[in-house]
Amino acid sequence: MGTDISGVIEYRAPGDDQEPVWFGAHDLSLLNDDVRNYDAFGCLFGVRNYANFRPLAAGRGFPSDASGELSARFAQLAEWYGEDGFHSATWITWAEVNAVDWDEPAEKPDSRLHQYRQTPSGLRMTGKASWSAEFAEAVGLERGDVREWPEGAEWLIGDTLYRSVTLRRRDAVTETGEWRPVWEAMKGLAEQHGDDNVRLVVWFDD
Repeated sequence: MGTDISGVIEYRAPGDDQEPVWFGAHDLSLLNDDVRNYDAFGCLFGVRNYANFRPLAAGRGFPSDASGELSARFAQLAEWYGEDGFHSATWITWAEVNAVDWDEPAEKPDSRLHQYRQTPSGLRMTGKASWSAEFAEAVGLERGDVREWPEGAEWLIGDTLYRSVTLRRRDAVTETGEWRPVWEAMKGLAEQHGDDNVRLVVWFDD
């Protein structure tokens, strides 16, 4: 079973009584097309963190001061699906996103070995997985064994090269990938309301 992300971009501005309150601005699904990218989920929010990043904003919970529309939506989800229907609610401000060092590496190599095939134009990545029967047989692993392989370790098995790789943040959240429209929307709001007054609230379901 896979994990999907949902969320809303909010901005904070004076309300009717001039006290600052949060307002909903953009639904995440309209910006990133509901892409299921576990490396990004782990890098940003600590969910499905197979790549072993230090998450930027994990486990903060649903904000108590969320906009009225978002609070009502979240309450409706809880009524429909119960507490097990979604998980790992958290949030991150534009100020935090804007300060990220995208060259920062994960804390240790990816738990999944990266797989490559030789092509006329060089090595081509074909996937990555936490378990491969072919690899396990070649190196003597039993199903359920968990190993940590050093960065750069390689095994050529048949015509597949298995390699242990440490990702950088920019590998998980690429400059031109599905998160670019999200960052552009947050940046635009921040130019009007300030970096600390724009945030993305997210939650996950399996």
